[in-house]
Amino acid sequence: MRKFLAQTRSFGPAARLLMVNQFAINLAFYMLMPYLAAHLSEGLGMAAWAVGLVLGVRNLSQQGMFLIGGTIADRLGYKTPILVGCVLRTGGFALLGWVDGLPALIVASAATGFAGALFNPAVRAYLAAEAGDRRVDAFALFNVHYQAGMLLGPLVGLALLAADFRTVCTVAAVVFAALSVLQARALPDRRATDPHRAAAGDGGTPTVWSQWRQVAANRPFLLFSAAMIGSYVLTFQVYLVLPLAADAALGADGTKATSGLFVISAAVAVAGQLRLTGWAGRRFTPHRALAVGLAAMGAAFVPLALAPARSVIGSLAALAVSVAVLAAAGAVVYPLEMDTVVALSGNRLVATHYGFYNTVSGLGITLGNLALGALWDATRAHAPWLVWTALAVTGAACAAAVAALARTGRLHAPPVRPSPPERPVTA
Repeated sequence: MRKFLAQTRSFGPAARLLMVNQFAINLAFYMLMPYLAAHLSEGLGMAAWAVGLVLGVRNLSQQGMFLIGGTIADRLGYKTPILVGCVLRTGGFALLGWVDGLPALIVASAATGFAGALFNPAVRAYLAAEAGDRRVDAFALFNVHYQAGMLLGPLVGLALLAADFRTVCTVAAVVFAALSVLQARALPDRRATDPHRAAAGDGGTPTVWSQWRQVAANRPFLLFSAAMIGSYVLTFQVYLVLPLAADAALGADGTKATSGLFVISAAVAVAGQLRLTGWAGRRFTPHRALAVGLAAMGAAFVPLALAPARSVIGSLAALAVSVAVLAAAGAVVYPLEMDTVVALSGNRLVATHYGFYNTVSGLGITLGNLALGALWDATRAHAPWLVWTALAVTGAACAAAVAALARTGRLHAPPVRPSPPERPVTA
Protein backbone atom coordinates (compact mmCIF):
# COMPACT_ATOMS: atom_id res chain seq x y z
CA MET A 1 0.00 0.00 0.00
CA ARG A 2 2.84 2.42 0.80
CA LYS A 3 4.42 1.78 -2.59
CA PHE A 4 1.06 2.33 -4.27
CA LEU A 5 0.48 5.63 -2.47
CA ALA A 6 4.05 6.80 -3.08
CA GLN A 7 3.83 6.03 -6.80
CA THR A 8 0.46 7.75 -7.06
CA ARG A 9 1.81 10.87 -5.36
CA SER A 10 4.77 10.91 -7.75
CA PHE A 11 2.42 12.04 -10.55
CA GLY A 12 0.98 15.51 -10.94
CA PRO A 13 -2.39 16.65 -9.55
CA ALA A 14 -4.26 16.17 -12.84
CA ALA A 15 -3.04 12.58 -13.23
CA ARG A 16 -3.95 11.77 -9.62
CA LEU A 17 -7.39 13.26 -10.13
CA LEU A 18 -7.94 11.14 -13.25
CA MET A 19 -7.05 7.99 -11.30
CA VAL A 20 -9.42 8.83 -8.44
CA ASN A 21 -12.01 9.77 -11.03
CA GLN A 22 -11.77 6.31 -12.61
CA PHE A 23 -12.11 4.61 -9.23
CA ALA A 24 -15.31 6.55 -8.54
CA ILE A 25 -16.64 5.91 -12.06
CA ASN A 26 -16.26 2.16 -11.63
CA LEU A 27 -17.54 2.23 -8.06
CA ALA A 28 -20.77 3.87 -9.17
CA PHE A 29 -21.09 1.82 -12.37
CA TYR A 30 -20.61 -1.57 -10.73
CA MET A 31 -22.80 -0.81 -7.74
CA LEU A 32 -25.69 -0.54 -10.21
CA MET A 33 -25.14 -2.48 -13.44
CA PRO A 34 -24.82 -6.04 -12.04
CA TYR A 35 -28.31 -5.70 -10.55
CA LEU A 36 -30.04 -3.87 -13.39
CA ALA A 37 -31.25 -6.96 -15.25
CA ALA A 38 -32.87 -8.39 -12.10
CA HIS A 39 -34.54 -5.02 -11.40
CA LEU A 40 -35.98 -4.84 -14.92
CA SER A 41 -37.21 -8.43 -15.01
CA GLU A 42 -38.28 -9.00 -11.40
CA GLY A 43 -38.85 -5.49 -10.08
CA LEU A 44 -40.61 -4.09 -13.17
CA GLY A 45 -41.85 -7.37 -14.62
CA MET A 46 -40.39 -6.71 -18.07
CA ALA A 47 -40.13 -9.48 -20.66
CA ALA A 48 -36.72 -10.96 -21.40
CA TRP A 49 -36.59 -9.34 -24.84
CA ALA A 50 -37.17 -5.90 -23.30
CA VAL A 51 -34.46 -6.47 -20.70
CA GLY A 52 -32.09 -7.51 -23.47
CA LEU A 53 -33.02 -4.42 -25.46
CA VAL A 54 -32.29 -2.02 -22.59
CA LEU A 55 -28.94 -3.68 -21.84
CA GLY A 56 -28.07 -3.93 -25.55
CA VAL A 57 -28.74 -0.24 -26.14
CA ARG A 58 -26.29 0.65 -23.38
CA ASN A 59 -23.58 -1.54 -24.86
CA LEU A 60 -24.19 -0.33 -28.42
CA SER A 61 -24.27 3.34 -27.47
CA GLN A 62 -20.92 2.94 -25.73
CA GLN A 63 -18.98 0.53 -27.95
CA GLY A 64 -20.36 1.98 -31.15
CA MET A 65 -19.64 5.59 -30.18
CA PHE A 66 -16.08 5.36 -28.86
CA LEU A 67 -14.67 6.77 -32.09
CA ILE A 68 -17.04 9.74 -31.84
CA GLY A 69 -16.01 10.34 -28.24
CA GLY A 70 -12.32 10.21 -29.08
CA THR A 71 -12.80 12.55 -32.02
CA ILE A 72 -14.61 15.08 -29.82
CA ALA A 73 -11.82 14.93 -27.26
CA ASP A 74 -9.16 15.73 -29.85
CA ARG A 75 -11.22 18.60 -31.26
CA LEU A 76 -12.55 20.23 -28.10
CA GLY A 77 -9.99 19.21 -25.51
CA TYR A 78 -10.03 16.39 -22.98
CA LYS A 79 -11.90 18.10 -20.15
CA THR A 80 -15.13 18.78 -22.07
CA PRO A 81 -16.06 15.15 -22.90
CA ILE A 82 -15.01 14.01 -19.41
CA LEU A 83 -17.30 16.57 -17.81
CA VAL A 84 -20.21 16.01 -20.21
CA GLY A 85 -19.88 12.25 -19.78
CA CYS A 86 -20.13 12.55 -15.99
CA VAL A 87 -23.20 14.79 -16.30
CA LEU A 88 -24.85 12.39 -18.76
CA ARG A 89 -24.25 9.42 -16.52
CA THR A 90 -25.66 11.34 -13.54
CA GLY A 91 -28.94 11.78 -15.39
CA GLY A 92 -28.90 8.30 -16.90
CA PHE A 93 -28.39 6.52 -13.60
CA ALA A 94 -31.05 8.62 -11.89
CA LEU A 95 -33.54 7.76 -14.65
CA LEU A 96 -32.79 4.04 -14.44
CA GLY A 97 -34.01 4.02 -10.86
CA TRP A 98 -36.99 6.33 -11.14
CA VAL A 99 -38.71 5.48 -14.44
CA ASP A 100 -40.50 2.30 -15.39
CA GLY A 101 -41.55 2.80 -19.02
CA LEU A 102 -39.55 1.11 -21.78
CA PRO A 103 -38.94 4.29 -23.87
CA ALA A 104 -37.61 6.21 -20.86
CA LEU A 105 -35.42 3.27 -19.83
CA ILE A 106 -33.97 3.08 -23.34
CA VAL A 107 -33.13 6.79 -23.21
CA ALA A 108 -31.49 6.33 -19.80
CA SER A 109 -29.53 3.32 -21.04
CA ALA A 110 -28.36 5.15 -24.14
CA ALA A 111 -27.25 8.13 -22.02
CA THR A 112 -25.18 5.94 -19.69
CA GLY A 113 -23.54 4.20 -22.64
CA PHE A 114 -22.72 7.36 -24.59
CA ALA A 115 -21.31 8.87 -21.40
CA GLY A 116 -18.71 6.08 -21.32
CA ALA A 117 -17.90 6.65 -24.97
CA LEU A 118 -17.25 10.31 -24.18
CA PHE A 119 -15.02 10.10 -21.13
CA ASN A 120 -13.11 6.84 -21.66
CA PRO A 121 -10.92 7.90 -24.63
CA ALA A 122 -10.52 11.40 -23.18
CA VAL A 123 -9.37 10.14 -19.78
CA ARG A 124 -6.80 7.79 -21.30
CA ALA A 125 -5.46 10.40 -23.70
CA TYR A 126 -5.27 12.98 -20.90
CA LEU A 127 -3.45 10.54 -18.61
CA ALA A 128 -0.98 9.66 -21.37
CA ALA A 129 -0.26 13.35 -21.95
CA GLU A 130 0.23 14.00 -18.23
CA ALA A 131 2.46 10.96 -17.71
CA GLY A 132 4.92 11.68 -20.50
CA ASP A 133 7.68 9.06 -20.49
CA ARG A 134 6.09 7.32 -17.48
CA ARG A 135 3.00 6.15 -19.35
CA VAL A 136 3.40 2.47 -18.45
CA ASP A 137 3.62 3.26 -14.72
CA ALA A 138 0.69 5.66 -14.98
CA PHE A 139 -1.54 3.11 -16.70
CA ALA A 140 -0.54 0.43 -14.18
CA LEU A 141 -1.67 2.70 -11.32
CA PHE A 142 -4.75 3.65 -13.30
CA ASN A 143 -5.67 -0.02 -13.59
CA VAL A 144 -5.34 -0.49 -9.83
CA HIS A 145 -7.89 2.30 -9.28
CA TYR A 146 -10.07 0.86 -12.06
CA GLN A 147 -10.09 -2.64 -10.57
CA ALA A 148 -10.58 -1.36 -7.01
CA GLY A 149 -13.76 0.40 -8.08
CA MET A 150 -14.88 -2.75 -9.88
CA LEU A 151 -14.20 -4.79 -6.74
CA LEU A 152 -16.01 -2.53 -4.27
CA GLY A 153 -18.90 -1.43 -6.49
CA PRO A 154 -20.96 -4.67 -6.39
CA LEU A 155 -20.46 -4.93 -2.61
CA VAL A 156 -21.72 -1.38 -2.05
CA GLY A 157 -24.61 -2.00 -4.42
CA LEU A 158 -25.56 -5.19 -2.62
CA ALA A 159 -25.63 -3.34 0.70
CA LEU A 160 -27.78 -0.56 -0.75
CA LEU A 161 -30.21 -3.09 -2.22
CA ALA A 162 -31.30 -3.74 1.37
CA ALA A 163 -33.29 -0.54 0.89
CA ASP A 164 -34.30 -0.80 -2.78
CA PHE A 165 -32.95 -0.42 -6.31
CA ARG A 166 -33.90 3.26 -6.41
CA THR A 167 -31.50 3.89 -3.55
CA VAL A 168 -28.72 2.20 -5.51
CA CYS A 169 -29.42 4.37 -8.57
CA THR A 170 -29.70 7.54 -6.52
CA VAL A 171 -26.40 6.98 -4.76
CA ALA A 172 -24.69 6.12 -8.07
CA ALA A 173 -26.12 9.30 -9.59
CA VAL A 174 -24.89 11.34 -6.61
CA VAL A 175 -21.38 9.94 -7.09
CA PHE A 176 -21.39 11.07 -10.72
CA ALA A 177 -22.86 14.44 -9.78
CA ALA A 178 -20.00 14.93 -7.33
CA LEU A 179 -17.53 13.89 -10.03
CA SER A 180 -19.08 16.43 -12.39
CA VAL A 181 -18.53 19.23 -9.90
CA LEU A 182 -15.02 18.02 -9.11
CA GLN A 183 -14.01 17.88 -12.79
CA ALA A 184 -15.49 21.31 -13.47
CA ARG A 185 -13.61 22.93 -10.59
CA ALA A 186 -10.34 21.02 -10.27
CA LEU A 187 -9.42 19.43 -13.62
CA PRO A 188 -7.28 21.71 -15.82
CA ASP A 189 -8.28 21.98 -19.45
CA ARG A 190 -5.89 20.24 -21.79
CA ARG A 191 -5.95 19.83 -25.54
CA ALA A 192 -4.34 17.43 -27.95
CA THR A 193 -0.84 18.41 -29.01
CA ASP A 194 -1.06 20.59 -32.12
CA PRO A 195 -4.37 18.96 -33.23
CA HIS A 196 -4.93 21.21 -36.26
CA ARG A 197 -1.60 20.54 -37.83
CA ALA A 198 -1.76 16.85 -36.93
CA ALA A 199 -5.11 16.34 -38.62
CA ALA A 200 -5.07 18.88 -41.40
CA GLY A 201 -1.38 18.85 -42.15
CA ASP A 202 -1.35 22.51 -43.15
CA GLY A 203 -2.16 24.40 -39.96
CA GLY A 204 -5.82 24.83 -40.97
CA THR A 205 -8.84 23.68 -39.03
CA PRO A 206 -9.20 19.89 -39.38
CA THR A 207 -12.39 18.16 -40.35
CA VAL A 208 -13.66 15.03 -38.68
CA TRP A 209 -12.96 13.11 -41.86
CA SER A 210 -9.34 14.30 -41.89
CA GLN A 211 -8.95 13.01 -38.32
CA TRP A 212 -10.38 9.65 -39.25
CA ARG A 213 -8.32 9.45 -42.44
CA GLN A 214 -5.16 9.98 -40.43
CA VAL A 215 -6.08 7.08 -38.15
CA ALA A 216 -7.13 4.88 -41.08
CA ALA A 217 -3.79 5.58 -42.81
CA ASN A 218 -1.81 4.47 -39.75
CA ARG A 219 -1.14 0.92 -40.90
CA PRO A 220 0.98 -0.21 -37.90
CA PHE A 221 -1.76 0.99 -35.54
CA LEU A 222 -4.46 -0.83 -37.54
CA LEU A 223 -2.43 -4.04 -37.49
CA PHE A 224 -1.89 -3.75 -33.75
CA SER A 225 -5.61 -3.11 -33.18
CA ALA A 226 -6.47 -6.24 -35.15
CA ALA A 227 -3.84 -8.31 -33.30
CA MET A 228 -5.27 -7.29 -29.92
CA ILE A 229 -8.94 -8.09 -30.65
CA GLY A 230 -8.59 -11.62 -29.31
CA SER A 231 -7.31 -10.35 -25.96
CA TYR A 232 -10.58 -8.50 -25.41
CA VAL A 233 -12.56 -11.60 -26.32
CA LEU A 234 -10.55 -13.51 -23.69
CA THR A 235 -11.05 -10.85 -21.02
CA PHE A 236 -14.81 -10.69 -21.64
CA GLN A 237 -15.25 -14.38 -20.84
CA VAL A 238 -15.53 -13.43 -17.16
CA TYR A 239 -19.00 -12.28 -18.23
CA LEU A 240 -19.91 -15.12 -20.62
CA VAL A 241 -18.49 -18.66 -20.73
CA LEU A 242 -16.93 -18.65 -17.26
CA PRO A 243 -20.31 -17.91 -15.61
CA LEU A 244 -21.88 -20.51 -17.91
CA ALA A 245 -19.32 -23.03 -16.68
CA ALA A 246 -20.09 -22.09 -13.07
CA ASP A 247 -23.79 -22.62 -13.72
CA ALA A 248 -23.07 -25.98 -15.38
CA ALA A 249 -21.08 -27.09 -12.33
CA LEU A 250 -23.36 -25.79 -9.57
CA GLY A 251 -26.76 -25.24 -11.12
CA ALA A 252 -28.79 -22.74 -9.10
CA ASP A 253 -25.77 -21.85 -6.96
CA GLY A 254 -23.75 -20.81 -10.01
CA THR A 255 -24.58 -17.14 -9.42
CA LYS A 256 -22.71 -17.18 -6.11
CA ALA A 257 -19.71 -18.76 -7.79
CA THR A 258 -19.83 -16.13 -10.52
CA SER A 259 -19.73 -13.37 -7.91
CA GLY A 260 -16.70 -15.07 -6.41
CA LEU A 261 -15.00 -15.10 -9.81
CA PHE A 262 -15.44 -11.32 -10.12
CA VAL A 263 -13.94 -10.84 -6.66
CA ILE A 264 -10.94 -13.03 -7.52
CA SER A 265 -10.37 -11.19 -10.81
CA ALA A 266 -10.46 -7.72 -9.30
CA ALA A 267 -8.50 -8.70 -6.17
CA VAL A 268 -5.66 -10.22 -8.20
CA ALA A 269 -5.45 -7.10 -10.37
CA VAL A 270 -5.50 -4.73 -7.39
CA ALA A 271 -2.96 -6.69 -5.35
CA GLY A 272 -0.66 -7.72 -8.17
CA GLN A 273 -0.71 -4.94 -10.77
CA LEU A 274 2.35 -2.97 -9.62
CA ARG A 275 4.38 -6.08 -8.83
CA LEU A 276 3.56 -7.67 -12.18
CA THR A 277 4.33 -4.48 -14.09
CA GLY A 278 7.69 -4.21 -12.32
CA TRP A 279 8.48 -7.88 -12.88
CA ALA A 280 7.66 -7.71 -16.59
CA GLY A 281 9.74 -4.54 -16.97
CA ARG A 282 12.77 -6.22 -15.39
CA ARG A 283 12.53 -9.48 -17.31
CA PHE A 284 11.45 -8.47 -20.80
CA THR A 285 11.43 -5.70 -23.33
CA PRO A 286 7.98 -4.01 -23.51
CA HIS A 287 6.93 -5.78 -26.71
CA ARG A 288 8.19 -9.14 -25.45
CA ALA A 289 6.31 -8.64 -22.18
CA LEU A 290 3.15 -7.83 -24.13
CA ALA A 291 3.45 -11.06 -26.13
CA VAL A 292 4.16 -13.09 -22.97
CA GLY A 293 1.12 -11.58 -21.27
CA LEU A 294 -1.13 -12.41 -24.21
CA ALA A 295 0.13 -16.00 -24.29
CA ALA A 296 -0.55 -16.28 -20.55
CA MET A 297 -4.11 -14.99 -21.09
CA GLY A 298 -4.72 -17.89 -23.46
CA ALA A 299 -2.98 -20.37 -21.16
CA ALA A 300 -5.37 -19.31 -18.38
CA PHE A 301 -8.06 -21.48 -19.98
CA VAL A 302 -5.93 -24.66 -20.10
CA PRO A 303 -6.88 -25.76 -16.53
CA LEU A 304 -10.53 -25.77 -17.57
CA ALA A 305 -9.76 -27.94 -20.60
CA LEU A 306 -7.97 -30.43 -18.33
CA ALA A 307 -10.42 -30.37 -15.41
CA PRO A 308 -12.50 -33.53 -14.82
CA ALA A 309 -15.91 -32.88 -16.34
CA ARG A 310 -17.96 -34.52 -13.59
CA SER A 311 -16.08 -33.19 -10.57
CA VAL A 312 -17.69 -30.11 -9.04
CA ILE A 313 -14.69 -29.37 -6.84
CA GLY A 314 -12.31 -29.87 -9.75
CA SER A 315 -14.37 -27.59 -11.97
CA LEU A 316 -14.55 -24.83 -9.35
CA ALA A 317 -10.82 -25.06 -8.64
CA ALA A 318 -10.08 -24.83 -12.37
CA LEU A 319 -12.39 -21.81 -12.66
CA ALA A 320 -10.64 -20.04 -9.77
CA VAL A 321 -7.18 -20.74 -11.20
CA SER A 322 -8.23 -19.65 -14.69
CA VAL A 323 -9.73 -16.37 -13.51
CA ALA A 324 -6.68 -15.59 -11.35
CA VAL A 325 -4.22 -16.29 -14.18
CA LEU A 326 -6.37 -14.33 -16.64
CA ALA A 327 -6.43 -11.33 -14.30
CA ALA A 328 -2.67 -11.51 -13.65
CA ALA A 329 -1.88 -11.77 -17.36
CA GLY A 330 -4.27 -8.92 -18.11
CA ALA A 331 -2.45 -6.81 -15.53
CA VAL A 332 0.78 -7.33 -17.49
CA VAL A 333 -0.87 -6.55 -20.83
CA TYR A 334 -3.00 -3.49 -20.01
CA PRO A 335 -0.40 -0.76 -19.32
CA LEU A 336 1.76 -1.96 -22.20
CA GLU A 337 -1.05 -1.99 -24.74
CA MET A 338 -2.20 1.48 -23.67
CA ASP A 339 1.35 2.75 -24.04
CA THR A 340 1.66 1.10 -27.46
CA VAL A 341 -1.48 2.83 -28.72
CA VAL A 342 0.00 6.21 -27.78
CA ALA A 343 3.36 5.34 -29.32
CA LEU A 344 1.81 4.18 -32.60
CA SER A 345 -0.31 7.33 -32.78
CA GLY A 346 2.88 9.37 -32.83
CA ASN A 347 1.37 11.25 -29.87
CA ARG A 348 -1.14 12.90 -32.23
CA LEU A 349 -4.91 12.49 -32.15
CA VAL A 350 -4.38 10.13 -29.22
CA ALA A 351 -8.04 10.17 -28.11
CA THR A 352 -9.22 9.44 -31.67
CA HIS A 353 -6.83 6.49 -31.82
CA TYR A 354 -8.11 5.23 -28.47
CA GLY A 355 -11.69 5.66 -29.68
CA PHE A 356 -11.03 3.65 -32.82
CA TYR A 357 -9.16 1.01 -30.83
CA ASN A 358 -12.07 0.59 -28.41
CA THR A 359 -14.60 0.47 -31.24
CA VAL A 360 -12.68 -2.31 -32.99
CA SER A 361 -12.33 -4.18 -29.69
CA GLY A 362 -16.06 -3.86 -29.01
CA LEU A 363 -16.92 -5.24 -32.44
CA GLY A 364 -14.50 -8.10 -31.87
CA ILE A 365 -16.08 -8.90 -28.51
CA THR A 366 -19.53 -9.05 -30.10
CA LEU A 367 -18.46 -11.38 -32.91
CA GLY A 368 -16.30 -13.47 -30.61
CA ASN A 369 -19.11 -13.92 -28.12
CA LEU A 370 -21.49 -15.03 -30.85
CA ALA A 371 -19.00 -17.66 -31.99
CA LEU A 372 -18.17 -18.83 -28.47
CA GLY A 373 -21.83 -18.96 -27.47
CA ALA A 374 -22.61 -21.14 -30.48
CA LEU A 375 -19.60 -23.36 -29.73
CA TRP A 376 -20.66 -23.70 -26.09
CA ASP A 377 -24.19 -24.75 -27.05
CA ALA A 378 -22.85 -27.28 -29.55
CA THR A 379 -20.17 -28.87 -27.36
CA ARG A 380 -21.02 -28.40 -23.66
CA ALA A 381 -22.72 -31.81 -23.35
CA HIS A 382 -19.97 -33.91 -24.92
CA ALA A 383 -16.79 -31.88 -25.50
CA PRO A 384 -16.69 -28.67 -23.42
CA TRP A 385 -12.90 -28.76 -23.68
CA LEU A 386 -13.24 -27.46 -27.24
CA VAL A 387 -14.35 -24.05 -25.95
CA TRP A 388 -11.38 -23.77 -23.61
CA THR A 389 -9.00 -24.99 -26.30
CA ALA A 390 -10.35 -22.38 -28.72
CA LEU A 391 -9.74 -19.65 -26.13
CA ALA A 392 -6.21 -20.90 -25.42
CA VAL A 393 -5.45 -20.90 -29.15
CA THR A 394 -6.83 -17.36 -29.41
CA GLY A 395 -4.36 -16.16 -26.80
CA ALA A 396 -1.48 -17.90 -28.55
CA ALA A 397 -2.52 -16.37 -31.87
CA CYS A 398 -2.64 -12.87 -30.36
CA ALA A 399 0.81 -13.35 -28.84
CA ALA A 400 2.22 -14.60 -32.16
CA ALA A 401 0.69 -11.68 -34.06
CA VAL A 402 2.10 -9.07 -31.66
CA ALA A 403 5.51 -10.79 -31.68
CA ALA A 404 5.50 -10.74 -35.48
CA LEU A 405 4.63 -7.03 -35.54
CA ALA A 406 7.46 -6.30 -33.09
CA ARG A 407 9.93 -8.43 -35.03
CA THR A 408 9.19 -6.55 -38.26
CA GLY A 409 9.50 -3.16 -36.58
CA ARG A 410 5.82 -2.25 -36.85
CA LEU A 411 5.39 -1.48 -33.16
CA HIS A 412 7.92 1.31 -33.04
CA ALA A 413 6.70 4.88 -32.68
CA PRO A 414 6.59 6.81 -35.96
CA PRO A 415 8.75 9.94 -36.27
CA VAL A 416 7.03 13.03 -34.89
CA ARG A 417 7.49 16.51 -36.31
CA PRO A 418 8.42 19.18 -33.78
CA SER A 419 5.41 21.16 -32.59
CA PRO A 420 4.90 24.01 -30.16
CA PRO A 421 4.73 22.88 -26.51
CA GLU A 422 1.20 22.73 -25.12
CA ARG A 423 0.27 24.66 -22.03
CA PRO A 424 -2.38 23.47 -19.61
CA VAL A 425 -5.10 26.04 -19.19
CA THR A 426 -6.35 26.76 -15.70
CA ALA A 427 -9.94 25.63 -15.29
